[in-house]
Amino acid sequence: MRYAETGYNLEIDLSRGNIEKVETDPKLTELHLGGLGTNAKILWDRVPADADPYSPENLLIFSAGLLGGTPAPGANRTIVSSFSPQTKLMAFSMMGGFFASELKHAGYDKIIIRGQSPSLVYLWINNNKVEIRDASHLQGKGTLETADIIRQELKEPNAQVASIGLAGENRVYFASIEQGKSSCSRQGMGGVMGDKRLKAIAVRGTKEINIARPAEFMEHCNDILKYVKFRSKNPLGMVEPIFEGLGAPQEMKLHDEKWHTTGFAWGNARTRRKDFWTEEVEKNWTETAEKTLERFLSCYNCPLSCGASVAYPGIPKYMMKCYSKLTYTMAAMSDLDFGYRINAKAQAYGVDGFTTPQSIAFAIELYEAGILTDKDLPGMPSDTEERFFWFLDKIAQREGIGDILANGTYWAAKQIGNGAEAYAHNNIKKHEQVPLKLGMLNPIYFLMYCTGEKIGINQIEGQFPQGPFPNREDREEFIKDWHHVPDEKFKQYFLDWNPRGENSNPYYPTVQMSCELVDWMERMHYIDDSLGMCAGLSSFPLKPAYHMHNYPEVISAAIGVDFDEDRLTKAARRNRTLVRAINNRRGLRRKDERPPEDHWRHRFPELETKLLDEYYKFRGFNNQGIPTKETLQALGLDYVAEDFEQRGIYDEQS
Repeated sequence: MRYAETGYNLEIDLSRGNIEKVETDPKLTELHLGGLGTNAKILWDRVPADADPYSPENLLIFSAGLLGGTPAPGANRTIVSSFSPQTKLMAFSMMGGFFASELKHAGYDKIIIRGQSPSLVYLWINNNKVEIRDASHLQGKGTLETADIIRQELKEPNAQVASIGLAGENRVYFASIEQGKSSCSRQGMGGVMGDKRLKAIAVRGTKEINIARPAEFMEHCNDILKYVKFRSKNPLGMVEPIFEGLGAPQEMKLHDEKWHTTGFAWGNARTRRKDFWTEEVEKNWTETAEKTLERFLSCYNCPLSCGASVAYPGIPKYMMKCYSKLTYTMAAMSDLDFGYRINAKAQAYGVDGFTTPQSIAFAIELYEAGILTDKDLPGMPSDTEERFFWFLDKIAQREGIGDILANGTYWAAKQIGNGAEAYAHNNIKKHEQVPLKLGMLNPIYFLMYCTGEKIGINQIEGQFPQGPFPNREDREEFIKDWHHVPDEKFKQYFLDWNPRGENSNPYYPTVQMSCELVDWMERMHYIDDSLGMCAGLSSFPLKPAYHMHNYPEVISAAIGVDFDEDRLTKAARRNRTLVRAINNRRGLRRKDERPPEDHWRHRFPELETKLLDEYYKFRGFNNQGIPTKETLQALGLDYVAEDFEQRGIYDEQS
């Protein structure tokens, strides 16, 4: 009997209309856990290294994660993996809500989609009954409207529906997949879904999930819940409000946005507004948030309510969470009302809430610089907010200039030319970042930004504070109950970190310390993404509910295979290394691993070179960022080393 996981994947060939239930190898669970780890193994094995993301050869995988659907609090993430049309590298984007648990209860760990349907379709998965259904009547419909129509059509109000909007149908490079209370937004998974002519997946499941040692497992789950409740009643002091509690970052309950709005850049990620947050702004911001909020929302089996149902006057209800409530506001140099208004339309179209506003702000900058003219933008309004709505329509419809902007700023700048590339300055590996432009280089985040396979700092940062506390007394207080650290030395690293002078950025934490800290934070993310765990309870917040010391016990009780910290660490590093190898096979090299040129006001080229050099050594990569034969063999990835040798990847000149 399989425990925690079902032991079956659902294979869908849209070209042939074929549906197959396939039993999986339990050994892969021991090696890769599940979720992201086994997704990566499937992509390595089955998608050619030169396959275009928009081709029938590419796979689109929806995975529930190893603990998805179990009583483990917060185990509700769906890991969607494929190859990104924007970066051409492996993409793995997460969404919360109830889809993953419903899929597990229907009897499947993953849905693996290949091929390309000759017409627009949707999938209906109802336990053992699986159908490919006509979706011609859903063409052009918004994401939430599509979900409502499908549930009514199926007469199944409890079906969980993941859908794309017009942007996905038109293969916008940054199209999202929307699912009720959450969104799979980054790196264009909605575009891949649209390329396969798959409008939606609806799933309903009523089967049981087996747990190996249920009494022990429930005891661990109850301990997690107790801790979450304790943290809710006892938020951390000494940190910004955003870091005080648990849950997905940027809870909708939080109205104090001073840290984000004054600390980060606005527009096309160029302008700091240090004096923005005034008493009047705070008052208006709070009024808008409270009058718009209908109710708070939770994902499956989670005691926290990080999202919210938004009911802005004159706009259909929709779900809002996280930093996206600020991104359109900051891009347009506007207010929170504007963000709430345009987000409704953006979610209906199904577009990434980070890339889209920056792509629009980029276009407006090009217009102001004379690179784009009235001839290029016929009918564009004069008002900034109306321009954003206008550009959003054009992008989703791939009409006029929108057809170029729909590929993101990196590719759009190349096509526009005439100096446009200087304005596409907030990209990493061809992908737009959150509007982050900071002062002094932070060595930890330099490494995470440059080398992260998720290609976004917002998806990597984690359990170590983002900056030093002003005084040592607060630091000493902070480390007293910091049992979450995987090694006691991290407490000392933090204790000795100063805001200025000796032991401050950029030379502290030291290069070696930075490598160790990045390893810790990445390790937690790769575990979460394989288990299907929300980062808001584990890899993202300070002093989280899940950490390296209790995770092995939870996993062991769930699946009946004993994991200790060393074995879990090795599985996480195996997954991280395999994802890196997939990207190496698709051309990723050291030259690609750099942050936006103007990300930090002060740069230190020699230090940055040393950071990359030492991080590669720490990871067991060569100086091009490619895992060495010895590293691959130690992780049981001999087949990767053999492939690299056959392709001559190790023979390339440094």
